[in-house]
Amino acid sequence: MSRYLLRQLLYVIPSVIGISIVLFTVLALAPGDPFEELATNPAIPAEVRANLRAKFGLDDPIYQRYFRWFGAMVQGDWGFSFASRVNVDDLILGRLPVTLFVIGSSLLLALVVALPVGVLAATRPYSVFDQIASTLALMGFALPTFCTGLLLILVFSIYLDWLPFVYRADISATGWRWYWEHFRQAIMPVAVLGFFQGASWTRYVRSAVLDVIRLDYVTTARSKGLAERVVVVKHVVRNAMIPVVTLVGLQLPAIFGGAIVTEQIFRVPGIGSLLITAILANDTPVIMAVTFVLSCLVIVINLLTDVLYGWLDPRISYR
Repeated sequence: MSRYLLRQLLYVIPSVIGISIVLFTVLALAPGDPFEELATNPAIPAEVRANLRAKFGLDDPIYQRYFRWFGAMVQGDWGFSFASRVNVDDLILGRLPVTLFVIGSSLLLALVVALPVGVLAATRPYSVFDQIASTLALMGFALPTFCTGLLLILVFSIYLDWLPFVYRADISATGWRWYWEHFRQAIMPVAVLGFFQGASWTRYVRSAVLDVIRLDYVTTARSKGLAERVVVVKHVVRNAMIPVVTLVGLQLPAIFGGAIVTEQIFRVPGIGSLLITAILANDTPVIMAVTFVLSCLVIVINLLTDVLYGWLDPRISYR
């Protein structure tokens, strides 16, 4: 397993470098100028604009700008925000915990929903429970996150007035009240992302369990007199999770994309809303840093997925 993990870590390095090259090239060739506002301001002399462009190296060749940017990123210098007038790393590190909390909680909720519902639906195929679960899963997967988000706001914030629909980071409460207020305002964004992914994963779990539960070794385990619960949990679920883990890993970019939309709906102060704000302001250093961080998060989670895949199927540790 250690050799397998080392090999996967070595694969991460060219992936990160390739992603950084693509991201930087696309953003460098994109239309727009971060100093466009200064160019249209008659009060700022042309010499000042030229000095700023020379200071940040915006007129240098793309390859020189890339090596300078990537070298600074590796050393921890993520640049300077043209719009916020602060360091980019301060902006990202201040918002990254909120995004990780929302995405992590939603993934946990999706697993809590998908695993038991999918397994129960597969062990009782074509029953009333299976039909209801399949219908709700199809509905949850078909509805986009912005639609369910607005629906939850309309019901729980406007009509019932139970939950706040704007995520506030500056809560003045202390003690347990502070934790409770953060929990209340996180319920709806976490539920939107969690149930959307849970609906999709429920269908995958059901299909995978149905494929495994008909295999010969499951019949053999039953013929030995093992309880049905032991057969399902020990012999069926673990082997059925192998394709599910693969599909979950492939869906991770969509999860981060949905998080960006959800953060905009509920005004969550995460890096998704920071990315939208930077795009609207043409703040290139922030856009490059945020997209690079999101890409690295996807790579890291895919690495964890590969490790989990190796734990589920120990045979790949020797390949």
